[in-house]
Amino acid sequence: MDYRECERLDEELIKSLESSAPDDNTISKMSRVFQALQSKSRLKILLILSKKSMRVCEMVYALGMSQSAISHSLRVLNYLDLDRMDKRGKTIYSIADEHILTYSNG
Repeated sequence: MDYRECERLDEELIKSLESSAPDDNTISKMSRVFQALQSKSRLKILLILSKKSMRVCEMVYALGMSQSAISHSLRVLNYLDLDRMDKRGKTIYSIADEHILTYSNG
């Protein structure tokens, strides 16, 4: 964009926006998260985990997906720190960051 096209430039606003912009590492992480959330399977898993912590076998029945598909999706979610594992006897999964579900209520 040619800035000469702007009649009036709010320099303070521009400086404020530049200083509040996330750094490249944060942008990269956000990009990976949004890319991961393009998967319907991973979204379904996050949505049911928002209701209740579950074991993989429970997710198989709740979602009608194969155990391997769920496990693969959980690995991706875990890599991005979107789910959490609790290994007391049996592995139970839950949401690691509730903020990810903000748009699911809309």
